[in-house]
Amino acid sequence: MNIKNIHIGSLIRSKVEEHQISIERICRFFESTEEDVEKMYRAKSMDTEILLKWCKLLKFDFFRFYTGHLILYSPQSRIDNVFRKKENTLVFRKSIYTQEVKDFILEKIKTGVMTANDVVERYKIPKTTLYKWMKKL
Repeated sequence: MNIKNIHIGSLIRSKVEEHQISIERICRFFESTEEDVEKMYRAKSMDTEILLKWCKLLKFDFFRFYTGHLILYSPQSRIDNVFRKKENTLVFRKSIYTQEVKDFILEKIKTGVMTANDVVERYKIPKTTLYKWMKKL
């Protein structure tokens, strides 16, 4: 799985094969033809409404791949990890890391592709957070 370049159609096909869902059931669910389903499998991206239907059919959150991508590859905004004042109260906005993101990063460290310092620098993950993940290995 390449979290930097997401090809949602192939991820869906993979889950369909994993769950052994018949093409007939998929066609009935989407009220479409086999050819339409094959087009979805070849699609690098798709409409969110259709993706939501796939999530329901396969009982899997495909949106998490995009969330993981945003966490890893979007530039940090200045207010993401700082206190903000909201109606006379301070609010701390904390980043949320999915298990897929954690696995992706830990795999990079385990295989030697990146060091812990490289990860902290590139992805702006706090050192304490990263070392907690590494401890649990």
